[in-house]
Amino acid sequence: MPKLGVNIDHIATLRQARREFEPDPVAAIPIVEKAGANSIVCHLREDRRHIQDQDVRRIRAITKKPFNLEMSLAPDIVRFALRVKPDYCMFVPEKRQEVTTEGGLDVVKNIRRIEQAGRQLSKKHILVSLFIDPLKVQIKTAQACGANIVELHTGAYANARTKTKKRQELEKLKKAAQYAASLGLIVHAGHGLKYHDVRPVAKIKEIDELNIGHSIISRAILVGLKQAVQEMKVLVR
Repeated sequence: MPKLGVNIDHIATLRQARREFEPDPVAAIPIVEKAGANSIVCHLREDRRHIQDQDVRRIRAITKKPFNLEMSLAPDIVRFALRVKPDYCMFVPEKRQEVTTEGGLDVVKNIRRIEQAGRQLSKKHILVSLFIDPLKVQIKTAQACGANIVELHTGAYANARTKTKKRQELEKLKKAAQYAASLGLIVHAGHGLKYHDVRPVAKIKEIDELNIGHSIISRAILVGLKQAVQEMKVLVR
């Protein structure tokens, strides 16, 4: 059974829409942990569009679960992570104009920067995770550059419009997860997964954790955060 990481970014998105103090994403942590979250996830973007530096510090101080900080390879963000010391850091690509992360990190292209940042994090006993497309070359390079974890980008699967395309993308995820696990990597998956399509991904035995945010927070607006997390937890099981 894969674990469930809950991303709280979009609680902060709602707060930042008015530049006020609520809803406070950190106040959600005891609720999601009690509801069954196995880890807490947030993304400190360079443009600070949702999560802010102080949010990350407070999350680190309050959470009783492993803390996964999503981040770019920007040197100032890496330095910040080294000070906060989350349990693991996941490197993701960033574009200022994007609505959300549009694809996996190109590990082949960025291998030197990843190796340098990864060494710094490892010295502080922080696990290194890479958010990548389910491609063999990216997985192999992730293992070669010293990553501990790969998170497979599930966006193509989640956004598939036909049953045939959905099956094809699911098969890619299965093969990628098997290959990553065979190399000794811990396998996570996430991005765009919804309540109606998460089960087939959760059944991939090599996947250790699913990280889900937007769909849970969207559901929480209607039914409450505790119920939204509990419903997703049941599906992941």
